Order: sequence, then structure tokens, then C-alpha cells
Amino acid sequence: MGDPDLPAVDILREEGVAIVAGSVTDLAGVTRAKYVPLSRLGAFTRSGMGVSPSWSVFCVDSGIAFTPTIGVAGDLRIRIDTEDLRVIEAGVAWAPGVLADQYGEPAVLCTRTRLAVAERAAADRGLAVKMGAELECTMLAADAGPATSEPWSPYGIRTSLDRSAFLVDLATSAERAGLSVEQLHTEYGHDQLEMSLAPDTPVATADAVILARIVLSRVASRHGLRISFSPVPFDGAAGNGAHLHLSLSDADGPLLSGGDGPHGLRADGAHAIAGVLDTLPDLIGVYAGSVVSPLRLKPGNWAGATACWGLENREAAVRFVAATPGNPHGANMELKLIDPSANPYLAAAAFLGSALRGIDRAMDLPEEIPENPAQSDIATRPLPLAQPEALDAMETSQVAAELLTSDIVDALVAVRRYEQKTYGDQPPAQICDAVRLAWTC
Repeated sequence: MGDPDLPAVDILREEGVAIVAGSVTDLAGVTRAKYVPLSRLGAFTRSGMGVSPSWSVFCVDSGIAFTPTIGVAGDLRIRIDTEDLRVIEAGVAWAPGVLADQYGEPAVLCTRTRLAVAERAAADRGLAVKMGAELECTMLAADAGPATSEPWSPYGIRTSLDRSAFLVDLATSAERAGLSVEQLHTEYGHDQLEMSLAPDTPVATADAVILARIVLSRVASRHGLRISFSPVPFDGAAGNGAHLHLSLSDADGPLLSGGDGPHGLRADGAHAIAGVLDTLPDLIGVYAGSVVSPLRLKPGNWAGATACWGLENREAAVRFVAATPGNPHGANMELKLIDPSANPYLAAAAFLGSALRGIDRAMDLPEEIPENPAQSDIATRPLPLAQPEALDAMETSQVAAELLTSDIVDALVAVRRYEQKTYGDQPPAQICDAVRLAWTC
């Protein structure tokens, strides 16, 4: 952990910071925080702030999915690092936290630590990893209803300039917070917005996703808006994705370009894509496991609901982006079926772990599907898209336990089964209404 020396406090005080937030994102994908006065920054980094172990199994509606190992007893600590601190609004600094036990060791359900383990596993194999993130969200009115009622023009200059004051504030606030934004645009869905973040190491990328959600939500509130990160905010409306991009390099260069395989893939790059595809049925519950996720995860929604890959294929679960002059970051694979209800640390760990598993096992890359999978003659492996089937697959999966630990899988299943039991029999519109703001920061 960084040393919370006096200069760090003095710098924050000069910037007007009065309180410091440290957050963790639970297995339901909800980000929760504790605050201390700036004078207590040292305690936040050394011993941390106490939280119940039940924080990890809080649910979208504040229920608690107690498990045989998580009950009313016990205590954990949220610890932050001064090097991660960002000023997020007037008077407030924020840092991502790790969950630790009373002795400073990582808690078994700390998803940020789990992603760090996957990142180290790649380094141990001599691989450098970069991830990029795209955040789709929906602008809402202050009452959480639709932000606008006039006709929407997807990607339209009118729909974006109508919100220019908001977008300008968003860009300047993101820069002030140290967030590297690559682009902003209004999206296909009504009142939908997308922010793309620059690629970084996996843990830094997941941290940036949380920071981006915070900045988006706080800036929106200054403009009389709210932001929904629900996979489907309104029944029948366009859904929100949380796509992750992954690239891998070794001492000889990128794995996804420079080779003699399809579109320049090297052998290990092909194995990595094969590994991601192979684990999809086991990990849908990680990537898109909420009660509202199946409303988005359907063929025809450009949500990657088919277990296949293809060059720039937006209906494939894995969209391959080749190394071309139009792609300054180089070749990468995009996992499209992730939605904002997923814990971004856990989704990134599963994505990276699956790619490494494919390399370790030299998995064969399936045949590419270059067209809409619904119109292809090439057979694909079925995915458990309904929530009960996705949870059943994850709960019994040796792969999920291998990549994420059985403790995390068991707790995640408990959280999502709570959602299924509470909301699963309700009409889609009612489900959408119930969780529309669950993932808003």
C-alpha cells in the first residue's frame, strides 16, 4: 500500500478535499463506499474501515443473500492506496478499495484481488495484457423516467448537441478525475450514451470503469438527469452493454496480429480466443447474470448472444478487431455479451482467465462466422441465456471455480438466485422498473 505521508494530505487539502471515499463493488455489481475526513486518510490506508462480510452478498434491492459461510458475525476492512486517489467532485476524493481481513490479508470474496491474481498469472507466462472498456448507459429524467420524449436520432448530431452542456461538463470532469476518455457519443437507443475508455492494465481498467460510472452519474445530477446502467432500463428499449476489449503480447509481439492465422492471428492468439469461447456457457452468470440481463441477451440485439467469433461481427460473442491503420491500439478481441450488472473486476478476471486457459491448453479455434449467426450454416454451441439456466451452469462448473474460486462462485450464485426468487416471476416491465437505478453510482 502507498505511504499516506503528510504531503499527500496537504496536496488534497489544497485541492479543497474534505472527505475521502473508498469503494468496493459487490457481487451484484453495485458499488458501495465508506468515507473518512481527510485527516483520517492514514487510517484508511493502514488499517482500513470496517465492514460486515455481508457487504459482498448485498443484493440489488438491499436484501442480503446470506450463505452458510456469510452471516451476521465477522468483520472485514476496506483499504485504499493513496496512489489511487482521484478528486471526483468538489470536496470529495475517491479511491477503489480492496477487501481485507483483520490481519491485512485479501478477503476471499475480494473481486479486485481476484483480477490482480489473473493479471499476475499472465505476467508469469511472459504476457503483457491490455484491456479497454466501453460503457453504455441511459440518460433519465430526475424522476427516473425517460429523459426526452421527442423522436431520437441514433448517433445524431441533434441528439448530442441537445446535451452539449452535459457532455462538455462530462469531458472536463473526467479529465479532472484523471479518466482517459477516448470518445463520447449518443447511441442507438433512446437517450442512450456511450463512453469509451483508453486501454490499460486489467485492474486499472476495472478501476476506471467504476470511476467512469461515478463521474457520469455525478455530472448527470448537476444537469437534472440521472444515469441508468441497467442492462435494459425500459422493457422493449435498447439494452446497455459493458464491452471489454483484450489484447495480449509476449516477447515476440502481439498475439492477435503478425501471424499466419486468420486475420493475422498467431497460434497463441487463436488459442486465447478459443479459450474465451469455450468457457462462455460456464460464465454467462458472471458476464450477464442479473435478473434483467436476459432481456438484452437475445439474437438481433447486437449483444453477442451467440457463442462464435468473427471479424468486426457485432452479433458474435467475440468480435475480432484486426490490426489496421484504422485501429491505433492494435488487434484485440471484444467480449460483447458483458452487461453493466456484472462486477467489472470479476468479468475482467473471467475474460482474461479464459484466454489464458485457452493458451495453456492449446485449444483449437472454431470456424469463424463472418455473417449474422442467425443466417449462418455453421453450427454454434448453445448458451444458457435464461437466468436460471445460466446460474445452474455456473454453479456446477469446474471451470468457473478454477478461474474465480468456489467461494466467489457460491456467493455470486446466492446473490443472483435471490434476484430470481424475488423478481423472476414478474412481468419484464416490472423487473425493469425495480432495478433501473440499481447500478447507478
